[in-house]
Amino acid sequence: MDVPKCMSTQHPDNAKLPFFSDHSVIQGEAEIKEAYYVFSHLGCTEQMWDYEGKEVDAFVVKKLLSRYGEFFRQHLLGRELFLTLRVPNPRVEELEGKVLLETLESIPRSYDTARLFYGDDAPHPIFEAILPMTTSAQEANRVYHYYREFVRGKATQRCFDLSVWEWLGDFRPDRIHVIPLVEDKEHMLRVDQIVEGYLVDKEEARQRVFLARSDPALNYGQLSAVLLTKIALHRLEKLEGRIGVEILPILGVGSAPFRGNFRPDRVKETLGEYPSVQTFTVQSAFKYDHRQEDVQQAIKHINKIPRGEARLVDERKFLEIIKKVSARYAECVRVLAPLVNDIASYIPQRRARKLHVGLFGYSRTLKGDGGIDLPRAITFCGTLYSVGLPPEILGLSALNDKDLAFVRKSYVHIDQDMHDCLRYLSRENLRHLPFTIKKDVRAALRWFSYEPDVAHVETIESILVDLRQKKPNYDITEKIVRAATTRRFLR
Repeated sequence: MDVPKCMSTQHPDNAKLPFFSDHSVIQGEAEIKEAYYVFSHLGCTEQMWDYEGKEVDAFVVKKLLSRYGEFFRQHLLGRELFLTLRVPNPRVEELEGKVLLETLESIPRSYDTARLFYGDDAPHPIFEAILPMTTSAQEANRVYHYYREFVRGKATQRCFDLSVWEWLGDFRPDRIHVIPLVEDKEHMLRVDQIVEGYLVDKEEARQRVFLARSDPALNYGQLSAVLLTKIALHRLEKLEGRIGVEILPILGVGSAPFRGNFRPDRVKETLGEYPSVQTFTVQSAFKYDHRQEDVQQAIKHINKIPRGEARLVDERKFLEIIKKVSARYAECVRVLAPLVNDIASYIPQRRARKLHVGLFGYSRTLKGDGGIDLPRAITFCGTLYSVGLPPEILGLSALNDKDLAFVRKSYVHIDQDMHDCLRYLSRENLRHLPFTIKKDVRAALRWFSYEPDVAHVETIESILVDLRQKKPNYDITEKIVRAATTRRFLR
């Protein structure tokens, strides 16, 4: 079985709406159509089916096979194409904890549907689950063992006069693979230990592990997120060599440079930046804010590039820079938080999501300051772009020329990423922003090329004026979407 190179996700970062959605919020039946579309037209071989923080259709396998039967007879679900569940983590989403159990219980039912469709030799249509905000091997093991002992395991239990197996039939697959998703600095730096602890009692030839990219950027700054990712990838590669299990990283990249700069015209750079990553996320802006032909060609290119070796890292120097940048970044966010929260409500929804409750309250990292509450990482990103302040800039003033020279050797596409984000900087709007931010803007303009996108800048320069004049909400939202359409991502 080939492990996918592209994982289509439901992250709501798109400015434009896909043709198959009849509503501005993609949900319900539109997500069923989306899964078929990315498989059949775009060339993705994996679709994340996201139960975390949103309503989701638990009958996705039944609907795909019944509605698009001819396609799925030629391309087997579970053997050539894959649905991968993202489930809630009960440790941090207590009210959603039992959704995890319901989701795991749906896996054997999906297999029954596939067996009815394909026959007795049907592949398992779902056999992997992503656990977000993983902080220990124990958390991943709870999901693994709950499935084995309480979902699969109930088949041998007796119910009144016969076994559950005799009554309801077999429960397959026998086990599932749990993919830890690691999202914060502490645990990204321990990801190899988490994975090794999870594998200690399992005979696996390969193990997937998911590294977040947006949430570390929100919490520690863009540059820190890149360096943390490189450290984690290097440590995972060393783990692979030590234990003899193939470790296959997934990287959660979005279209904004702040979230990965992963879009159809930048896939070569991203693959080159992170050569040891097996799977890259293809989020909504990638899929819907570019010409279909460009998306197809980009995914085709990603699918044919084999996984390479992780780039060498100087961990001591990386951690020194992360410490400096993240401290300065936190200072910037502290003064920007009121503005961010004011504007966030004007950014339109693209998916029916509930509030994500992970690391996005700064009270966890800025203790003693009363705590700063921020929106989701993608909304934070979209908010600052909407006022002409690319968030990639924040924290850069902590560096000196020597630091930057080192960073350029390690983060090989930093100049391209900064050039791409600085196109959307508004110098005019800086006079409305806190004075302390100007220090980071000056650093960015001194070190990186700056060619403003005139159409984008003209649009966003009126947004702050509209806010002060208390213009109608729909006027502000319309300008935010217009600017987002220009840059080809909403957030």
